[in-house]
Amino acid sequence: MVELHSAPGLGLTAPAALPPIARLGRTLTAFVGRTLKGPVATPTRVSSFGEFQQHFGGLWQPSTLSYAIEQYFENGGREAVIVRVVNGGQPPTVTLPAGTSNLCLRGIAPGTREYLRAAVDYDGLDASSTELFNLVVQRLRAPGTELIESQEIFSAVSVRPASPRFVADVLARSMLVRVAGEVPPIRPQRTTGRLPGSLVGYADGATDADDGAELTDYDLIGSASAGTGLFALEQLPQFNLLCIPPLSRERDVGLATLLVAARICRARQALLLMDPPAHWQSAEVALHELRGWPFHSSDAVMYFPRLLAPDRLRGRAEVFAPSGAAAGLLARAEEAQPLWFATASEEPVLRPAFRAAFELTPAERLRLIHFGVNALHSVRLPAGQRLSARTLVAEGSMRLDAQYLVTRRCALFVMASVLQGTRWTVLEPPGRALWKRLTAQVEQFLGALDSEGAFVGRSSEERYFVICDERLNGPAGALKSGLRFLFGVALVNGGDFHACLVTHLPGSSHIRPVTVNRLATSGDRVGEEIEAAIAQVRRLAGAD
Repeated sequence: MVELHSAPGLGLTAPAALPPIARLGRTLTAFVGRTLKGPVATPTRVSSFGEFQQHFGGLWQPSTLSYAIEQYFENGGREAVIVRVVNGGQPPTVTLPAGTSNLCLRGIAPGTREYLRAAVDYDGLDASSTELFNLVVQRLRAPGTELIESQEIFSAVSVRPASPRFVADVLARSMLVRVAGEVPPIRPQRTTGRLPGSLVGYADGATDADDGAELTDYDLIGSASAGTGLFALEQLPQFNLLCIPPLSRERDVGLATLLVAARICRARQALLLMDPPAHWQSAEVALHELRGWPFHSSDAVMYFPRLLAPDRLRGRAEVFAPSGAAAGLLARAEEAQPLWFATASEEPVLRPAFRAAFELTPAERLRLIHFGVNALHSVRLPAGQRLSARTLVAEGSMRLDAQYLVTRRCALFVMASVLQGTRWTVLEPPGRALWKRLTAQVEQFLGALDSEGAFVGRSSEERYFVICDERLNGPAGALKSGLRFLFGVALVNGGDFHACLVTHLPGSSHIRPVTVNRLATSGDRVGEEIEAAIAQVRRLAGAD
């Protein structure tokens, strides 16, 4: 039998200066797809559909993402991160006359709804200078208006390449434009107003922008080295849910994209909200295809069927993929109560403007849930017909805490919180003192959750454990490259631990589940099961 909360000789009192592990905030949902305008491959937070309109242009019929965002906020979502993806496309240009030549500026973001303008003046500069000028660049909400969405002012920039204020170098840090082509040898002319005698004016952007083509899976996946597509999510410290709306109203996201997205979610302790294929237009078709469905993951969730929702651009109800609305429902449920509350597993109920494209019978819902597919409802079902939501794994194919959505979300919440809250260890010298502080900190965090009913078991030993000692790190100070510790929480049955190995290295941190081969669930086997987990960690450490 082993000590569950510390190795022999390790106390449990953390120094007062060590802050407790912070719990992750409310649900943050990431959306990746096509928008009308906005920054490309730059995760941008929005807290309302109005903010989405401001940054990304609002509803646009070729953009399934724009409708998913609207449905997300209307069904209870509070905060989202948008990653814009484009297939081709051209940004607008602004031309500033400079003698017999021109200084040409090209926008960073492509799209016909990117409205740019620029102004040149010489205020405060040497009147005899032929190289220095002030430049103002603005992004407008609509052309020909004063609705300015963003503005940048660059004072005393130069057309001389050797200058520390060379305009091409200065604009390399701009969030709006870059210099296109050669810089003329003399500064651009002062821009004047359209009316005679007016001293203030702007040069409007040309109508040479292009929105690009319909997205492909290649565009959505993007490039890891360039940080585009799904890989732009690496810029985020954390997100909880990921939605990738269909490529178009008729084309589903491909399997390759789903596999990459699920791998990213697994590494970030997040869940992928998947849409059912567009041709699943009945429960019979869905059940038939689910028998050979190629994608199963405890890090993915699917809701069925699709939604009938208002299309404000077409002025009628249309059928939409449900992932955006489903993410909003999950975010709304978390606002009302902790993830581990039993009622959090009830099937979500859509807001009044939305309804399922077709109704499912109780028998169909039950058959679908066996494959890990959840039903969406417009009204709350009687208690006897409610089913606990599942992840996208077939019944019986994985542990119960991986099958049920409520326990999976709780596990991911704990994993992400512990991983982030213990990164301070990479700055500390290795050894027993560090193990002691780390163990106390994690135990304090898990103990607080346990007191709120997050874990199950007859005693604390059956509900959670933390181990950080020489069994995982070698003799004191031997593991010079980082720190390893093991923790487990019981989410379904006492002593049946969801165990995780955390490794902190100077350049990276990661967490991975560790399978405990249980032979019984009784309390007197708990120590042996933890020892089995430690043995597995040693094998993993050897493989690393």
